[in-house]
Parts: sequence; structure tokens; C-alpha cells
Amino acid sequence: MKRKASAVWQGDLKSGKGKISTESGVLTSTPYSFSTRFETNPGTNPEELIAAAHAGCFSMALSAQLGNAQLTPESINTTATVTLEKQETGFTVTAVHLEVIGRVPTASEAAFKKAAEEAKTGCPISKLLNAKITMDVKLETAAAVS
Repeated sequence: MKRKASAVWQGDLKSGKGKISTESGVLTSTPYSFSTRFETNPGTNPEELIAAAHAGCFSMALSAQLGNAQLTPESINTTATVTLEKQETGFTVTAVHLEVIGRVPTASEAAFKKAAEEAKTGCPISKLLNAKITMDVKLETAAAVS
């Protein structure tokens, strides 16, 4: 399975603007900018999208772990908070904090905590945040861009 998203950025870092789109169409030319990322202006940014992806992925992983223990959740509510900090090497995502509230009628607290720990380490987005990064790069000349 492969999923695609794209981003277009125009201008310099502080006054430029970008648009993010997803193959599914959930995001279509959704604007983002320096002020939506590093200041408090409304709008999305990459860290917010990572937080949403992590919360969604973790919730599904927790549901799977509970199912493995023959437990069925009525609901799992996860909030992910991504921390972006400026370090000597530049801006870095340094932490993600998950806040999880589950409604699982027949689960003990110990069984729920165990399933949550397994979901935290097993969720694909958790694994991604420690992934090796690879890249293909192509530079086009101004004449080749239309």
C-alpha cells in the first residue's frame, strides 16, 4: 500500500506560502505558511498533520491490541501533542505526547494499560518517527519548469 500527498511552496521562508494536498482529496490545496507553523495564526502545518496521523494510527493500533485480548472498545479518544523545538542543528520534533481515553466495558485497568503500551510501540506512525530517511532529488532548470 502506498499513499501520496504533495506540497507546493512559493517564496521565501517567512513571507512565502504553501499548499498541501492529499491523493484522497481530503486536503486540496490547503494553505500553510511560516505564521501557521511557527506563530499562532490559524491554519495547518506539518507538525499538526503528524499529530493527527499519530492520534489516528495509535487509536486503531490500540483497538487491534484490545481485540487481540478479546476486548472490544466502545470508544478510544486520543490526542497527540507534537513538540517542535529549535536546537543547534535546527528545528526538530523532540516529543509526541499521547493522551488516551478509552471506554472498554470489560477491560481491567492493567489490560488497558498493557494494550496501550503495545499500541504505542507498534503503531506504524510511532515507528515512522524513528525511521531512517531516504531521498531522491531532482533539480530542474527554470527553462524546464512550465
